[in-house]
Amino acid sequence: MPDFCQFGVSTMSYYQHHVFFCTNLREDGSQCCAQCDARTMRDYLKRRTKDLGITGPGGVRINTAGCLDRCSEGPVIVIYPGDTWYTYVDKDDVEEILTEHLLGGRIVDRLRLPG
Repeated sequence: MPDFCQFGVSTMSYYQHHVFFCTNLREDGSQCCAQCDARTMRDYLKRRTKDLGITGPGGVRINTAGCLDRCSEGPVIVIYPGDTWYTYVDKDDVEEILTEHLLGGRIVDRLRLPG
């Protein structure tokens, strides 16, 4: 079997931080992250990380996720490694997650959800 098929422990993540934004839309109209402008917030953070030059391998990756099954707490994002879950209200909250967590390595307790 080729090396890339082997399961092993890596000492380093491909990305320093991998951020997943739930952007799920529930067709039945029930509470979901899409109702909270999640795509706009994802686009904002993606643009900010690119502007700061911190994207790519060894840096930050911003991704869209389907339903993360925490709609009642949403909108939600999760950041790996570390399995850190956040909620947010607006760009100010997303900017705080960027500056404190992604750049500063500090958890934003006021926005953190239980893991």
